[in-house]
Amino acid sequence: MTGRRRLGLVAAAATLLAAAPLSAIFESWTWIAQCVLTVALIEGAAMATRTFRFPTWAQALSMTLALVLALTWLFPSGKEIIIPTPDTLSHFADLVRQAGEDTRSYGVPVPDRDGLLFVAVLGVGSVVIVVDLLTAVFRRPALAGLPMLAIYSIPVAVYLDSVPAIPFVIGAAGFLWLLVADNVDRVRRFGRRFTGDGRDVDVWEPSPLAAAGRRIGVVGVLVAVVVPLGVPTVTGGLLTQLTQSNSGPGGNSGTGTGRINLFASLSGQLNQNATVPLLKVTTDEPEPFYLRFAIADVLTENGFGHEAPRGRALALGLPDPRRAAATRNADYTEYRAELEITKDLQQNMAPVYTYPTVVDGLEGPWAYDEKQQVLYSNRFTTRDQKYTFTYMRAKYSPRLLQQAAPLPADDPLRAAYTATPGDATVDATVKRLITGKSSDYDKVRAIYNWFSKDNGFRYSLSATTTGKASEIAEFLTNKAGYCQQYAAAMAWMVRAAGVPARVAFGFTRGSQTGPGTYSITNRNAHAWTEVYFQGFGWVPFDATPSTGVTGSARGASNWAPDVDRPAPTASASADTGEPGPDSSADPGAANGENRANADGGPDADTGTVTEQTDWTALWIAAGVALILALLLIPALRRVLVRKRRHAATAPAAPTVLAAEGATDLTVTAESGQAREDAHAAWDELIDSMIDFRVPVDPTETPRITTQRLIRDLSLDGEPADAATLLGTAEERARYARTPLQGAELTAALRRIRSGMSAAASARTRLRAALLPPSVLLSWRLGLAEWSTRTAERLTGIRESLTRFNPRRLLSRSR
Repeated sequence: MTGRRRLGLVAAAATLLAAAPLSAIFESWTWIAQCVLTVALIEGAAMATRTFRFPTWAQALSMTLALVLALTWLFPSGKEIIIPTPDTLSHFADLVRQAGEDTRSYGVPVPDRDGLLFVAVLGVGSVVIVVDLLTAVFRRPALAGLPMLAIYSIPVAVYLDSVPAIPFVIGAAGFLWLLVADNVDRVRRFGRRFTGDGRDVDVWEPSPLAAAGRRIGVVGVLVAVVVPLGVPTVTGGLLTQLTQSNSGPGGNSGTGTGRINLFASLSGQLNQNATVPLLKVTTDEPEPFYLRFAIADVLTENGFGHEAPRGRALALGLPDPRRAAATRNADYTEYRAELEITKDLQQNMAPVYTYPTVVDGLEGPWAYDEKQQVLYSNRFTTRDQKYTFTYMRAKYSPRLLQQAAPLPADDPLRAAYTATPGDATVDATVKRLITGKSSDYDKVRAIYNWFSKDNGFRYSLSATTTGKASEIAEFLTNKAGYCQQYAAAMAWMVRAAGVPARVAFGFTRGSQTGPGTYSITNRNAHAWTEVYFQGFGWVPFDATPSTGVTGSARGASNWAPDVDRPAPTASASADTGEPGPDSSADPGAANGENRANADGGPDADTGTVTEQTDWTALWIAAGVALILALLLIPALRRVLVRKRRHAATAPAAPTVLAAEGATDLTVTAESGQAREDAHAAWDELIDSMIDFRVPVDPTETPRITTQRLIRDLSLDGEPADAATLLGTAEERARYARTPLQGAELTAALRRIRSGMSAAASARTRLRAALLPPSVLLSWRLGLAEWSTRTAERLTGIRESLTRFNPRRLLSRSR
């Protein structure tokens, strides 16, 4: 097999390895099977054309046709047999449009949608063609890394959190394989190889240099993967502070400012330090419920986790709960709210009140998951967003809820939301509580009413565990915890009673700052339980003691009243914006009155938030200024060198602007300085030629160089005279007994530089000003010389150490 065909196969395999990050995008492996088939057809066409020595354009055309045929077979329109038709191309266009809609509607990982699979196969196939041509035809395998990197950039652009490291390692290994294969092929075509000691190396035997290169490549990839994992990151998510579990089914790690950890853990330690304003909400609802942004519905033995939302684009409209059979039995009232989110709340799920019907003002593509009732985006976050929405507030009658029929046993929703890991303590407690209860609502109320202070439950910032029982059993035994533990425990127990339940995440009302306006901080993060009733949908139940939650709405509903305050007075319910002595929204108050102020929280007397200096913009500006300064170093270096040379060429004698009559000049005491001035002017001319892309031949005499410069650039007038003067001055300085004195070389340099600038393109002039090639060339030569000298010194040190080898002393002593 020839080198080009071998490199083509390696290029195809390396591209497939570079496509490994796409595994984080799709749920199944259908895409990889289709990509392998497409790549095989493309590379087969390339090998066939190279076998018959077709020209380059024919090879590219054959691979493109193979790609089109593969797409036709994998994604047929139904109106073609083998060869694509105009209907096939229209079908491809529809698939691309479908992929655009799916990217706005689905969250990662996405299902096997034809549009998304088509785009993935088309992209990988196109990259294979480009990589094959760059590697096997143009012999530029290093450039092939750019289209391969484009594949890796897809999950980087989609994921808001860190991309998995293993796919990156696989893709990097493929790129290194491509570089090694090209290097081996070049060496084989060159001839025989030798080791450093002169020994001949077989064709298939790795040379010491190649082995060292592979080791360096492997170490480089490992460093690129391991070092970022060890770099400290900034933490401080909202509900990250509420749980010790930093991961969960479908949950994020919780790292990063303003990110929410959607894992309702049943054990842990609540620690909150600073108070951070997150959003301001204005609503015309007199007594608003909780703002809601996500749910957790995947139950494990440690608590509830969440799955990635999936839904339809927000532009397609939102469902009306009054028209849906699953929710039409509730009593709805329409309200309108406006949210203004700060830069500190950066997540891909937008807070809204339950049942939004119209949302305006959100920047970017957003989608609504009707099943989870969440508003989300795969590309944009809530940072600095300001939007308005209309929503329906549902009121539920306890009498009607009591009459709601249970879901059938074979209903998919009942099967999905009543599954539990099983726990003896939970099962026994639930069985005791629901004994004699006939309706689902009665069972839920029995469980809900049990979470009261009369039964020993209290709010606590910490949850102790002995390790002798499960986490939920420990909580139900100790009867002390915070909002996530109450929400998760109640949802688990309701599921054990056979009623669908899940955990919801959001914010309490916060502190009221004006008529209908509430300020919400990180201390207002909250979790509660949602229970499904047929004909009513998901009904909220907040089992957390109201004394521990700022802005609690536990007593605001008649279907789930505050069991600790059966008959709340008007004065007791009016002041819900201030934190209680043991508040989940303000745990700092439980540890001391001044803790919030010491940590940058709200002032104890005024309730205002201490303004903190935002150093992010300053650091960004400083970084940009530093980058610009580094980019301007070559230009500054060039200006300083030119200024020094101009100072050296400034004459003290009368001005001479032409070479005529130069032979009549007499030798003076400054002849030595005149030679140095001529050399400085000539060096400046050579650097200017390098800057303006004029070829320089070191073997030419100064006169021949200036004549070629005048001819190539079509110089005339003063620039031509100036070039002739500089050539004569350098020639006299090199070969004549008396150098040229009294010439105005500085003016000549300015004129010839103006002539070269006028003859050059705008891009060449810009590069000569910002990144002068003469400076970069001098730096490269200096670096090469320094490397050579360092290698010579190291060799000398090694030889010196070899002479004084201790083994020689021992052999002599014997």
